[in-house]
Amino acid sequence: MYVIGDIGNTETKICVISKQKKIIKKIILKSDLINENYLKNNLSFILKKKFFIKKVILSSVVPKIFQFIKVFLLKKLKLKCYEIKQLNINKLIKIQVNRKQIGSDRLCNAIAVNDNKNNYIIVDFGTATTFDVVIKNNYLGGIIAPGVLLSLNTLVSKASLIPTLKLKKVKNILGKNTIAAVRSGFYWGYTGLIENIIQKISKHTKKKYKIILTGGYSHLFIKSIRKKAIIDKDITIKGLLKITKLL
Repeated sequence: MYVIGDIGNTETKICVISKQKKIIKKIILKSDLINENYLKNNLSFILKKKFFIKKVILSSVVPKIFQFIKVFLLKKLKLKCYEIKQLNINKLIKIQVNRKQIGSDRLCNAIAVNDNKNNYIIVDFGTATTFDVVIKNNYLGGIIAPGVLLSLNTLVSKASLIPTLKLKKVKNILGKNTIAAVRSGFYWGYTGLIENIIQKISKHTKKKYKIILTGGYSHLFIKSIRKKAIIDKDITIKGLLKITKLL
């Protein structure tokens, strides 16, 4: 068995997978709560299986949490943790940028979709809203825009008269009150941002793409953009599954 994990700013996903590359157990942790007791309580299934775990591979955009989990699992499982950038992932995809400056989750996403024949744009609604471009077996790079929830929380914290609210799909462009106006601004504003960036990528590269949405707000925008798209919330885990072939 393997342990694979995706350490993000908000959530950390840990999966136990079989030799046949099937997910046996999936655990979702809140990244800001991670400490030794929290890991003991939530990773008890993994700790009970410690004699059957062979490898640990993690994708991380939070070095401090990666280091903490690495030390914890080394102590408990007596196994070294690999971060994907320590591995020769160029065997799985050609990276056309400085990979030290690209988030590991974005590289995992690119590896997940790479099929050596199609072109993809992956839109990830995380702490940031990212766009990553894969042409056949080449990762070309991407774009980072402000995250939807991060932007909303910043607006609420800085504007005294804007209350805490949840975003949702809206039909009318003109809001009749503050909450409706904010929802319209974010919904149609980010819809425009997504469509414009996809259009500019297509024009710049002169290619056609399959569009994949992932992350927390992917369900909100899937039907608002004119380009046909699909949602895959486990795309990073799928990339990690491919990366296990390297060990």
